[in-house]
Amino acid sequence: MTGTTETPEGQVHDAVRGNWVDTIAPAPLRPYLRLSRADRPIGSWLLLLPCWWGLWLAAAAGQPRWEDLWIFTGCGIGAFLMRGAGCTWNDITDRDIDGAVARTRSRPIPSGQVTVKQALLWLALQCLIALTILLTFNSAAILMGIISLAPVAIYPFAKRFTWWPQIFLGIAFNWGALLAWVAHTGSLDGPPVVLYLAGMAWTIFYDTIYAHQDKEDDALIGVKSTARLFGDRTKPILRLFLILSVTLMAIAIIMALTPMAGVLSLVLALAGAWGFGWHMVWQMGKLDIDAPDTCLMLFRSNRDAGLIPALFFAAAALVSLNL
Repeated sequence: MTGTTETPEGQVHDAVRGNWVDTIAPAPLRPYLRLSRADRPIGSWLLLLPCWWGLWLAAAAGQPRWEDLWIFTGCGIGAFLMRGAGCTWNDITDRDIDGAVARTRSRPIPSGQVTVKQALLWLALQCLIALTILLTFNSAAILMGIISLAPVAIYPFAKRFTWWPQIFLGIAFNWGALLAWVAHTGSLDGPPVVLYLAGMAWTIFYDTIYAHQDKEDDALIGVKSTARLFGDRTKPILRLFLILSVTLMAIAIIMALTPMAGVLSLVLALAGAWGFGWHMVWQMGKLDIDAPDTCLMLFRSNRDAGLIPALFFAAAALVSLNL
């Protein structure tokens, strides 16, 4: 019949339509790739972008090196793998909850595409491959990567005991800002810590928007979130997190670049924070907490929000080569 679109077998409800997993990936691998959210790439971006922030801000504070190209690439591969591992772990622990929520019951475990044992093996494989990449970094970065496993393991349980599970997500998802800085410099310092806190405020911002899609189901099954906690006060509260995120990012930039970097590098990096903030302002103008499709669209738009400072920090690092 013309004018209809066939839904691929096993497609997850909130996957990007026409994604590569559902169209060109080998059929036996599709359930596992869906388990890793490879059909929903926004999570990999949100895990990766703080890595690039930390790397390029560190490079702008000193000077870029050829080794940074591998850190840049390794972070990209590692973010894809560890986001997949984290999602696999999340779906294992949440399999009963996911089966009770309309948006998530089509995921591979509750829908029967993958067993828990198969998911655990897939989790181990992703972690092992990610470890081989981590071992190419310096020893301090390797230690940072190992420590990051703790918040990743805890996060799926957070919504059971706190109204602020987004904080635990922020702890896990922005760890790359610390790790990539350490991979470049060999040690931790104040600027990446402040940048990390900026990323945490950003995570609370975007994941609260995301959580508004499920607030009714969450209320029925007793799952906590900042979306339920903030309720009708979501917009004014998110404005505070917007301001906090941009302010902390600007402070991190000033701390990192004023000792040694030139004025142009500083201006470029601060322009990235400015553009980042204006993107979030645009999101606030579009936000309707009672429109799930709008919430999902805005959540996904945070890839672009996070790319803005990443690109400006990279430009600031390139400028530093000529100082």
